[in-house]
Amino acid sequence: MIGNALILTVAIVLALFFWLMGELKFLIPYKTILVHQYGTPIVLFLVVLFVNLFAGAFAVNRRFFLKDTGRKLSHLDKQMQVGHGQLPAPSIDTIDGNDDEAA
Repeated sequence: MIGNALILTVAIVLALFFWLMGELKFLIPYKTILVHQYGTPIVLFLVVLFVNLFAGAFAVNRRFFLKDTGRKLSHLDKQMQVGHGQLPAPSIDTIDGNDDEAA
């Protein structure tokens, strides 16, 4: 589940990054000034954006892909606590199909 959220987050951030590269071409001459003066706030913004997108993708995955998990697990827990009777191991005769001779 974490892997799915991480892949989705990386895809969204990369798509946003490539779209911004196309839209902000006019800032290329000022690249060194922007990175020098505003590099830290830009990186901090990207980290916060990544964490928020990851949390949102994780919440969506939990909501839609783990539907009724608690109910299913409680059912399994009840089965394990009650325990079912041991099934006898099949004999060689019943495996071979010789039911008539075994009886």
